[in-house]
Amino acid sequence: MAEKVSGQQYFTADPTAEHDYQNFDFELLGHNLHFKTDAGVFSKKTIDFGTRVMLDAAAEENFVPGKVLDLGCGYGPVGNAVAKAWDREVDMVDVNDRALDLAKVNCQKNGVDNLTHVFQSSIYDNVQDQYAAILVNPPIRAGKPVVTAMLQGAAKHLVPGGAIVAVLQKKQGAPSAQKNLEAVFEDVSIIGKKKGYFVLMAKNPKEN
Repeated sequence: MAEKVSGQQYFTADPTAEHDYQNFDFELLGHNLHFKTDAGVFSKKTIDFGTRVMLDAAAEENFVPGKVLDLGCGYGPVGNAVAKAWDREVDMVDVNDRALDLAKVNCQKNGVDNLTHVFQSSIYDNVQDQYAAILVNPPIRAGKPVVTAMLQGAAKHLVPGGAIVAVLQKKQGAPSAQKNLEAVFEDVSIIGKKKGYFVLMAKNPKEN
């Protein structure tokens, strides 16, 4: 029984949940975007509040030039919004094959498939590049080691002056996540707070 339950989880590679396709529109970063979702992916009925808070906070920042990584992209709300609003190239990665298929469909629906590259990766395993920004809404239920690896591993995948932006609820570990970032980055700050959600940003030093 436990095996079946784990297969339902959105942070597994091959969710076993029966398909339940849905379509909805949602405005992110000033653009009306179209999304196809399914069972076995995170927040299938609407864009979750944490993601919205993170995007709004990130939009106020002035990131260095370069590509963006949507880490744990799910069906692609962050990557689609960033590509559309910021006109930047976005790599979108997830461990969940079902989510990746949906992300590709949604990039086409929103006309950003020319700016986006969607591929499978367990955290940073298949990520080769370095980025101006990494955006992540970590899968808390996947466990603390996964979340910590997402946060601390960012340092190796950011250009000089690049930043990781992460959103977590205070009650689900935002203070401990901040400490994990501070163990790797010198420049860590809280750039947004709303209804118990904290948006953390950690920056790589710029080149001298």
